[in-house]
Amino acid sequence: MAFRYPNGKVYQPKQNESPAKKKPKTDISFSNRGKSLEDDLNETNDFYVANGLANIYKKPVPIQIVKVEYPKRSAAVIREAYFRTPSTTDYNGVWNGYYIDFEAKETESKTSFPLKNIHLHQIKHMQAVVVQKGIAFFIVRFSKLDRTFIAPFRMIEKAWLDMEAGGRKSIPLAVFEEFAEELTLGYAPRIDYLQVVKKFIANK
Repeated sequence: MAFRYPNGKVYQPKQNESPAKKKPKTDISFSNRGKSLEDDLNETNDFYVANGLANIYKKPVPIQIVKVEYPKRSAAVIREAYFRTPSTTDYNGVWNGYYIDFEAKETESKTSFPLKNIHLHQIKHMQAVVVQKGIAFFIVRFSKLDRTFIAPFRMIEKAWLDMEAGGRKSIPLAVFEEFAEELTLGYAPRIDYLQVVKKFIANK
């Protein structure tokens, strides 16, 4: 089945390397090996929902189906589909009367987060969220360092605007260490990011 973006380009998912080609990651903790940031956030959100703490979910991606085959009467196979619109952010929901909206990103760089991982429509979407007094932020994982940060939207927005004005195209790790909050991995919840959201609200 082929998925296409709104511009007609075929979506190509990243192919994982075969186990034989992978290099051992000696600087990754064994407790988190094999888990993506998305996995950790989905587990965390499931915990929040199950315990009545928040209703925050991963957004579904709207897809337009254009070709379907029916090899059997009782079965349909999608052969071709398009992403109808560019995605906004990964997660949204509500906690304690506050609208929560955030994007999750991972980078393999040990020194900086590339801003090419963020798109203009995502910045505009989060700007609109903030105008409506919602809580917008990014959760960024430096995967080779096994370090995860929650960064307020204004921090990312400033770096983005600086890049648009001709500045650097990435955010140094040191900026995350100074202006973002580092998240500690736990068991239940896996990443308790709501504790930092409370700080964001208190500092507004």
